[in-house]
Amino acid sequence: MAVKLTKNELKLQKDHLKQFQRYLPTLQLKKQQLQSVMMQVTAELEKVEAERLRVVAGLDDWVAVFAENTEFPADMRLDTLVRPKDVLCRDHNIAGVIVPVFEELTFEELSYDVADYPLWVDTAVVTLREIARLDALAKTLRTQFELLGQELRSTAQRVNLFEKVKIPEAKENIRVIGIYLGDQQTAAVVRGKIAKKKLQEAAQ
Repeated sequence: MAVKLTKNELKLQKDHLKQFQRYLPTLQLKKQQLQSVMMQVTAELEKVEAERLRVVAGLDDWVAVFAENTEFPADMRLDTLVRPKDVLCRDHNIAGVIVPVFEELTFEELSYDVADYPLWVDTAVVTLREIARLDALAKTLRTQFELLGQELRSTAQRVNLFEKVKIPEAKENIRVIGIYLGDQQTAAVVRGKIAKKKLQEAAQ
């Protein structure tokens, strides 16, 4: 885009440059914060997934008896005893991004007659609830990562725009206008000297 070669435009370009240079460090800091938090979320997600695998592996100890589940009537199977109700999260602001933070997973209050089930069912219910809780936590962390990733991409684009386009553009405009105004001033001085010389010659 062509710029006006005037003193007003020169001032405007200098003001723009100051704004860009003042805003850029804030954007760079935000970018670093987002990258740091995303690394923390990734580490937390890996930890949760590893814990889930450990809990699931613990089922191996009674996987044979767990097969009995299929022998129960449909309305008495384990999935009828473990019914997630609500995932409770609170909103948290990270570098200007509102993300959900997992609080707890609630379950429907279900009662069952222990006489209708083998002894291992109590342990199975506790374990399956823990697996469901870890699943909900992992899902929340993935949502955090996705939201932070979107903001990071947007912030990185702004940083690149300022670093590679706006600041160099403003500096180049200032240089071009400065050269032009300098040339105009030099030309004005030369014209003034010529006019003065002609006046002096005419007066003689």
